[in-house]
Amino acid sequence: MTTKEEKIVDQLNRPLRDLRISVTDQCNFRCSYCMPKEIFGDDYSFLPLGELLSFSEIETLTRSFVKLGVQKIRLTGGEPLVRKNVHELVERLTHIKGIEDIALTTNGVFLPKYAKQLKGAGLQRVNVSLDAIDNDIFKGMNGRSVGVKPVLKGIEAAQEAGLLVKMNMVVQKGKNDSQILPMARYFKEKGITLRFIEFMDVGTTNGWNFDQVVSKKAIHDLINSEMPLEPIDAEYFGEVAKRYRYVGTDVEIGFISSVTESFCSSCTRARISADGKLYTCLFATAGHDLKSLIRSGATESDIDEALKLVWQARRDRYSDERTEETAKKRKKIEMSYIGG
Repeated sequence: MTTKEEKIVDQLNRPLRDLRISVTDQCNFRCSYCMPKEIFGDDYSFLPLGELLSFSEIETLTRSFVKLGVQKIRLTGGEPLVRKNVHELVERLTHIKGIEDIALTTNGVFLPKYAKQLKGAGLQRVNVSLDAIDNDIFKGMNGRSVGVKPVLKGIEAAQEAGLLVKMNMVVQKGKNDSQILPMARYFKEKGITLRFIEFMDVGTTNGWNFDQVVSKKAIHDLINSEMPLEPIDAEYFGEVAKRYRYVGTDVEIGFISSVTESFCSSCTRARISADGKLYTCLFATAGHDLKSLIRSGATESDIDEALKLVWQARRDRYSDERTEETAKKRKKIEMSYIGG
């Protein structure tokens, strides 16, 4: 049995610090690197509500994760704000002693409706995904012909509600790499942190190949040539983004480079998928069924022990070992189930 003070490490001596919880597999966008519309069409069968973890079940599991060292929570999807009353889950989680930070990743479209509600429930931060500032390019990227304006309105609503906003941009060569500098200029002017994410081989439906990856170095060098950058030290062990600031300002920029500069050695993240499975790697091929565990009448101690055993057995280091061949052949959980 675990104790409240027990902190665990995996086989590579990595602690458990971050928990990402996907609250739905549904989304109002069809971004090609996550939910390509050719696969996730209008007739696609998403999980019924009863197959998703309830807010009470998520709260119970989170309490066990906190005992083992989790300090940061991120709510993801799909698009988490597609699920009704997510603010109620946020409020439940804010009452769990030991959680230092709760954030949410969203495409921003529903923030004008929900930002104040989320902030009032205790949410601190949102990461808003936007892959282009050019309207036509963004419409093509999101697969639903949604323009940039609804996302920008969402960002404004989040800021007005008092939420900290960071931006995420997934860069694909030949699709939106022309937007690197325009995005950097726009969000530098706005004083909002922008993070560039290398196109990753998450799931098996996004058609990934290395030729579409724009490296962290290439993006950094392009921006640095126009707007000089200086590195910033990491804030904590396991921080994913390599952080920089624009010289002479306090505006930050970041790079998430799991393809060209792996950070497996410091990965402290566990993920609960929309269908209630625990994954110890974003690129995992299989998960551990927490939904069946909790619905079978498992006690708090049973859950604590199950989570402990999974993490202590963890050896994942996929990005260290990735080759283009293994990326093509390895079947992985879809991004829409596991979040980012």
